Amino acid sequence: MSKKISVLFLCTGNSCRSQMAEAWTRFLKKDTIEPFSAGITAHGLNPDAITVMQELGLDCSDWHSKTLKDMPPGITFDYVITLCDNASQSCPYFPATTAIIHKGFDDPPKLACEATNVIERLAPYRRVRDELKTFILSLPKNLPKQ
Repeated sequence: MSKKISVLFLCTGNSCRSQMAEAWTRFLKKDTIEPFSAGITAHGLNPDAITVMQELGLDCSDWHSKTLKDMPPGITFDYVITLCDNASQSCPYFPATTAIIHKGFDDPPKLACEATNVIERLAPYRRVRDELKTFILSLPKNLPKQ
């Protein structure tokens, strides 16, 4: 059995996109990818992100928002995938053996801030959740060779 690829999904606050990416990867790619998620800062888990993931049977309600300081000691990542422009621009240094990839996704809380009801508020979360699923399904095939 070959070693799993280690992937860190990095976003601004580890509250929404990176958490959803980690959950999808744990569900869809558990045999090939060991996923982690973190934020540049920890903003707390977004309840609407939890809700839309639970709609599809993925429960991450007991997870918590993390930064790189919360990662297991001595861990190295094969890939770091930044999921927003801020994380891409603020991405800390990683060893040369780590490939850093940017794949930006819209920020659901920002898109939902003017929603007038729950259906409008959850719509961008659902869209980004589904876009993340499609992206995760393309892995590891679409990762650059190391």
